[in-house]
Amino acid sequence: MSNRERIVELLDIIPDYKIGYVLAYVQGVAADEEADDFFCQRMVENYENAPDEDKEDIPLEDCLKEWGLD
Repeated sequence: MSNRERIVELLDIIPDYKIGYVLAYVQGVAADEEADDFFCQRMVENYENAPDEDKEDIPLEDCLKEWGLD
């Protein structure tokens, strides 16, 4: 059984007075995903629409060193 199927199954045993809590939590989780997706999409669009002189050509190896991932 998948996690999604298990969640749906559990909804049947949650009392009606608690469903509002579940709904609020699920909406919050979904909103975070939508916000992340929107943010990433805007970053890509901003980069693609930026003038070439604003786009830096930095080798991946240099980025990894700077971020401590070498």
